[in-house]
Amino acid sequence: MRHTDSPDPKLLANIRVVLARTSHPGNIGAAARALKTMGLAQLCLVDPGIFPNSQADAMASGAGDVLANARVCATLAEALDDTTLALGVSARRRDIVAEVLTPPEAAARLLGEAGTAPVALVFGNETNGLTNEELSLCQALVTIPANPQYSSLNLAAAVQVLAYEIRQMWLGGASWPQPDIDAASGAELENFYVHLETTLAELDFLNPGSPGKLMLKLRRLFSRTRLAREEVNILRGILTAAQTGRERRQE
Repeated sequence: MRHTDSPDPKLLANIRVVLARTSHPGNIGAAARALKTMGLAQLCLVDPGIFPNSQADAMASGAGDVLANARVCATLAEALDDTTLALGVSARRRDIVAEVLTPPEAAARLLGEAGTAPVALVFGNETNGLTNEELSLCQALVTIPANPQYSSLNLAAAVQVLAYEIRQMWLGGASWPQPDIDAASGAELENFYVHLETTLAELDFLNPGSPGKLMLKLRRLFSRTRLAREEVNILRGILTAAQTGRERRQE
């Protein structure tokens, strides 16, 4: 556990908010404003529908610097490549991730790991939210306990709720759980999954033409374990040995 007498700015600097496939530029600007009011500045946009845009600038108001410094990525995997923890925000429970966190639990988890590596909160498209494929890149799901009869929050409002929870916990000098492993980064995990899919296809364990369902299930399995860097290296060593053994048998 960690306790601080004074807030550490590095923790907030290491928390990244990722907006995936945002349709309306005004929501991007409003999200930037929501972040700045809570002392967060790391905004990443994945395949935004329209950006840059004057509507985004207008809705950002005094947070133009957050908007100007926003990183734009083609894929969610790229946006998460250096993170060791990614939490997907969704109003609906999905089967792709095992753990569902409340906003305070999510804030504690993010602050606990932000001291050693970048971490991320991931928000989906305004209409459809996060896809199962996008959620498979996250280690847990965050759900805001809204009115069950009308639980659909505006994107910027959802960003504000989570940013507020993070700031409150950061300011309070609360205790939060520290990572007990040297967690693999998003890029290391993605390289492992590519290696795993390739090997399983070579071993005729899956159909290379439609590997989707099995790979999503395998991602969910490994997501539950929070793989360490060393464990990823061991698993990739096993895959390489399997590939080498198959090649020798074919000679």
